[in-house]
Amino acid sequence: MNTPTTDPTAQRGEQHGLKLSSLFRLQWEPAQDAHVLLYPEGMVKLNQSAAQILLRCDGTRDLPALVAELEEAFNAKGIAPEVEAFVEHARLRGWLE
Repeated sequence: MNTPTTDPTAQRGEQHGLKLSSLFRLQWEPAQDAHVLLYPEGMVKLNQSAAQILLRCDGTRDLPALVAELEEAFNAKGIAPEVEAFVEHARLRGWLE
């Protein structure tokens, strides 16, 4: 008998790759000297940490893999709570699918 999954992590995308919503485009903006998220109504200027997280949200990494890659890339440990908080914020803003 098939039963629907009620795993909240699966519903939040942690079992699947995190991916930028198709409504947004992430790009480097020289005039802003920063990465920005472009969308029909405007633009969001990102700080470096937010940009590094979103640059990796291409659908190929789940949350644990994203944290591991960031920790390795920036020689940092214990950043999971901050990354998780940002990912949740990005989901609430509609930036991530």
